[in-house]
Amino acid sequence: MLGRTLVTFGRTVVLAAAVAGVPGVAAGQGTGAAQDYTAPRTPDGQPDLQGFWSNQTYTSLERPDGVTAAYYTPEEVAARESGRATRESAQTDPGTIPDVHYDFTQFGLDRSQSARAENLRTSLIVDPSDGKIPPVNAEGQRRAAERADAQERLGGRWDSAEANQLDDRCIMMVPAGPPMMNSGYNSNYHIVQAPGYVMILAEMIHDARVVPLDDREAPAAGLSQWVGLSRGHWEGETLVVESSNFNAKNPFRGSSERMTVTERFTRVADDRIDYRFTVNDPGTWDQPWTVEMPMQRSRGPLFEFACHEGNYGLYNTLVGARLEEQQAAEAAEQGRGR
Repeated sequence: MLGRTLVTFGRTVVLAAAVAGVPGVAAGQGTGAAQDYTAPRTPDGQPDLQGFWSNQTYTSLERPDGVTAAYYTPEEVAARESGRATRESAQTDPGTIPDVHYDFTQFGLDRSQSARAENLRTSLIVDPSDGKIPPVNAEGQRRAAERADAQERLGGRWDSAEANQLDDRCIMMVPAGPPMMNSGYNSNYHIVQAPGYVMILAEMIHDARVVPLDDREAPAAGLSQWVGLSRGHWEGETLVVESSNFNAKNPFRGSSERMTVTERFTRVADDRIDYRFTVNDPGTWDQPWTVEMPMQRSRGPLFEFACHEGNYGLYNTLVGARLEEQQAAEAAEQGRGR
């Protein structure tokens, strides 16, 4: 669904920033400018991560089939970016808008107008080394089949609003995290720090995650929440946030209630945070997998997120489903009358 926003206009892609994805340049990969950078401090002495940030990117989560290299060349990245920007801007040409729901470029929703910290990687996944999400194990496959069967018994996805996924209903969406995955739009975050806490406000759904940094006990195993429970601590320049106790009612890529997510935020420049997360869920995958996703500073503030349950998008979808059913019934009736 559509949120009414874009906090950064104008193309901000700079391929010089992309070299941060080259081995030996990115933080944690050897020497480079990032390792010489010291983040400013908050009044209580912690690395300052505050501000507005975007994790928008053209880099796909998984490495495309047929691509074996871990990195594109700068020339390949430039060609890919140019082609995508052209395709996105073409959506405003008369008669070519693929979705009359909204105009991408008019409201700055195309990624070519968003603040982005591109890297040269061919995938955001850095582990496993093939850049792919590990195969779903037998337990995860069984659970997915059970979910599909339950939805079918309810009449299918388009039978009612309640049968739809929570993101279609604008109740919860993946970019809010954890983990914080980007989307085609609304991939902005506002980070605020206070003594003992970090607050991360996601533009998508406007969900605010308050992360305590003290040594409080881990939550009880039986206490679960929709987005889990997060606890944070500092490891030098890096904020580490560990989340568990998910209820699996809004699964991340089919995850189970056993999923844990470890996020790492490291400010490596005035306008960049290196964001890294590891997903570990033995109930879905037999091995953990890790994503590295740069975050680029964007211009605030965050505007209203206008998608809400009961909005016209879901209503129109259900109306379309009822129309298809009516047309199918009329066609069947005509067939019987011949």
